Amino acid sequence: MGAYSSLLVSPAFMIYVQVAVGDVIYIESNSGAVKRVGRSDAFATEFDLEAEEYVPLPKGEVHKKKEIVQDVTLHDLDAANARPQGGQDILSLMGQMMKPRKTEITDKLRQEINKVVNRYVDEGVAELVPGVLFIDEVHMLDMECFSYLNRALECSLSPIVIFATNRGICTVRGTDMTSPHGIPLDLLDRLLIVSTETYGPAEMIQILAIRAQVEGLEIDEESLAYLGEIGQQASLRHAVQLLSPASVVAKMNGRDKICKVDLDEVNSLYLDAKSSARLLQEQQDRYIS
Repeated sequence: MGAYSSLLVSPAFMIYVQVAVGDVIYIESNSGAVKRVGRSDAFATEFDLEAEEYVPLPKGEVHKKKEIVQDVTLHDLDAANARPQGGQDILSLMGQMMKPRKTEITDKLRQEINKVVNRYVDEGVAELVPGVLFIDEVHMLDMECFSYLNRALECSLSPIVIFATNRGICTVRGTDMTSPHGIPLDLLDRLLIVSTETYGPAEMIQILAIRAQVEGLEIDEESLAYLGEIGQQASLRHAVQLLSPASVVAKMNGRDKICKVDLDEVNSLYLDAKSSARLLQEQQDRYIS
């Protein structure tokens, strides 16, 4: 049997890994896994019933090293090191068979793991690939959260953080201090601010068409243009939210495709935020203040 190392194979083992005399195999020394490479080319003259891949026998030194690249996250390292390691006694073995206990990931454990990761990165053994953390409505965070983020961003292991907000100059939550976007100035100086613009009519129509396609709704070009006008007057969110009720109205009228008549009906039933605020202001005497 051609192999990467001398091996005595029992018949039961040969049946388990589906190898036979004349097969070329290799064994991973770290895991003991046996994998079949193919059939030795010395048996190429035989008449086999099935097509085989014939490979030459290995020459020279058969012991080879293989580099294995594994992707792990810092949380995986924290969870693996926080899990209690059992012994070999009967109580420890029974505990391992049962549901594992949840152990707290302490700040000391994170610091030790960060030291090991930094050493591996400096030695060239590991490569650090920063992740991305997206925080929406960042103005809802209080001063304690901003202080934690300010310190965390100084760490070399910190991910790329993206903040999103629609606020102008407002009060930082938990304080009496006002700041742009509700973010403290010392943290705001660390950020790159990306300016955004409102969508135009053509862009709105394209977004609404994609949303209708994702939801599996059929709508004609005239209705899309009319829905884009509604989005210009109210907001894109309001226009997107009108798609589902318009589809229900179209099915009730015996049609599979959304028409302009359906959009007119649902637009008269549901108010957007601007219309609702204007109605409350005009009829504020009818409501309890």
